[in-house]
Amino acid sequence: MAALTGEWVIDPAHSRIGFSVRHAMVTTVRGAFTEYQSRLFFDGRDPARSQAEIVLSTASVDTGVDQRDSHLVGRDFLDARAHPRMRFTSTAVQLVGTDVYRMTGDLTIKDTTRPVVLDLTYIGNVTDPFGYQRVGFDGTTTINRSDWGLTYNSKLAEGGAMVSETVRLQFDIAAIRTAPAA
Repeated sequence: MAALTGEWVIDPAHSRIGFSVRHAMVTTVRGAFTEYQSRLFFDGRDPARSQAEIVLSTASVDTGVDQRDSHLVGRDFLDARAHPRMRFTSTAVQLVGTDVYRMTGDLTIKDTTRPVVLDLTYIGNVTDPFGYQRVGFDGTTTINRSDWGLTYNSKLAEGGAMVSETVRLQFDIAAIRTAPAA
């Protein structure tokens, strides 16, 4: 892993930063953010020195249904006009198993910052046909959306909520090396 030490950027064409949430207690709605910037530094010798920052455009949410996307970027949920960005900034990284890294960080949504823990599995690395070094990681974490002020909901006649409080965040990351370690 020492050979992977250096600076990387997420390749949006081959990555997905997504979410899933229960809807009407009987189905799962999935979506993703299609616009974001990233800065990553991976230290293969000392993972604790690794760092990540991802800034997502809240208006770029895509669930495949325009009406639902408009609701999500509106005032009931993300309020993209007032809060155009979400941010994740790592605060600690540790190797917790073979090829599994635990990244702790601060997630900011709607001016509320709270800690989250993300477990990332190292998938592998290659040099592609164009000469770019690529590395892959998959990770998930679960948050309670109301902790970030995302409190809109409707009650169902049968009891329960139209939209679950629990949101699963998914990171399917393909990163490209931008600079080797100095």
